Amino acid sequence: MNFRLSLLAAAVSVSLAACGGTAGLSASDAGIRNIDTLVVIYAENRGFDTLYGLFPGADGIPGVNPSSKASYIPQKDFDGSVLPILPPTWGGVTIPGQKKVITQAQSANLPNRPFQIDGPTGFDADASLITRDLVHRFYNDQMQIDGGKNDMFAAHSDAGGLVMGYYDGSKMAMWNIAKQYTLADNFYIGAFGGSFLTHQFLICACAPQYPNADKSPAAGGISKIDVDASGNFLRLTPAASMPASVLNGAPKYANDGTLTPKDGKGMYYAVNTMQPPYQPSNVAPPADDATKLYADPKQAAVLPPQTQTNIGDLLSAKNISWAWYSGAWNSTLAVAKTTRKFPAPTPNFQFHHQPFNYFEEMDPVKHAAYRAEHLKDFDASFLQDAAAGKLPTVAFYKPQGNLNQHAGYADVASGDAHIADLIEKLKKSPQWPHMMIVVTYDENGGFWDHAAPPKADKWGPGTRVPAIIVSPYAKKGYVDNSLYDTTSILRFITRRWSLPVLDGIKMRDQALLANGGKPIGDLSGALQP
Repeated sequence: MNFRLSLLAAAVSVSLAACGGTAGLSASDAGIRNIDTLVVIYAENRGFDTLYGLFPGADGIPGVNPSSKASYIPQKDFDGSVLPILPPTWGGVTIPGQKKVITQAQSANLPNRPFQIDGPTGFDADASLITRDLVHRFYNDQMQIDGGKNDMFAAHSDAGGLVMGYYDGSKMAMWNIAKQYTLADNFYIGAFGGSFLTHQFLICACAPQYPNADKSPAAGGISKIDVDASGNFLRLTPAASMPASVLNGAPKYANDGTLTPKDGKGMYYAVNTMQPPYQPSNVAPPADDATKLYADPKQAAVLPPQTQTNIGDLLSAKNISWAWYSGAWNSTLAVAKTTRKFPAPTPNFQFHHQPFNYFEEMDPVKHAAYRAEHLKDFDASFLQDAAAGKLPTVAFYKPQGNLNQHAGYADVASGDAHIADLIEKLKKSPQWPHMMIVVTYDENGGFWDHAAPPKADKWGPGTRVPAIIVSPYAKKGYVDNSLYDTTSILRFITRRWSLPVLDGIKMRDQALLANGGKPIGDLSGALQP
């Protein structure tokens, strides 16, 4: 354990002692007490309505699912006028080289309402086809949400009308698992935007910091935004070439960068994809790095090592086992240190999907043993550990790119089958009788969802995504309407294993209360008492 973690362990010990030794669970926490192993499966880029909008009993697509709690609000143009039709999907719907090609022209003139991607009134593009990617970034998400109306998704997307597409999820294996266990239909991403930031919120409920970014190689990535008189975000500053209407072309901005402008304390935050300071990273090692274990810190894309407290720190400080398992970790690391001819043997490994690799305690030289203990390869370790009953107390799993369901390079069907098969294998583990599996999505991938996120702080929550809770102790055939977001996973860990509350969670709850809302739940509503 490094020096910083030693100090944290001491602080945790003092905190727990002040709370009566364990800050333990009460007799009313029986459901949570039953869980000894937590497995978090973190898939990619699908909104709730995108996959589960037709789910019986869930708050699904207005006008389509009779259980919906809302009416459809039509999509608007840049000027706030209702669009007469959806814009075309810029560049076409499907990526080249597949069994079905849907061109931009063929995607045009759809009515201004949600449509079924795999249906005859949509594109008849089944879930085995890879569609084009959709923009999903920090500021874009806020503009699309439009204060909770969710009526600017088509306007502030680079994919036009595709944002309004959804699938008949009843064809998915995970749909059947959701029917057997608990589907949460009020679960939101912890932060606005894309995978980079939402992965950080999964482990620390915090936005990465970049001190003095204006004097760094990353200075060109500071976003240009328009704010109101109180300094609150209004929009990305439009480019001079911004189209007059989204029906004429995708929006253009002056600088939709990786960083925020500095806040009142002079700090800059990384909110869109930056690269980890350690390999595997999409930035090569500096020429003088004989170890080939670092990314070149002089490159604009590289984020400095982070030092904020994350959930791994808290677990380690209390000697509770945990690990982050990543598909294709070992093979990608080998390529990163040698030829750097990506993709690695396993396709589409995503460097920014590995949040712990951004933190100082994962320095591959200074803290090599700690790193090896907690950052693991899925193929080499996960199934073997599960079969042997040796999974750590808290296990995160990140599927490799072609199995994570991310639009642009992965289809829906492959990841759905993979995750369902993995759950069946976990149910055969000796740890299953006291296991809880949480399957959720890092973010919505730019797809529309009708549910208004709760109003909290400047980071989120963002758009709604699916979450499925699978456990012998999960409520069976249940739709959980409790308010959750990505930080609910951290809240569960904190409550079950009596850990201190992360600062970001405190800030989130304070903001929710200040806006007349209520604190985010900790997933306990999905468990039998």
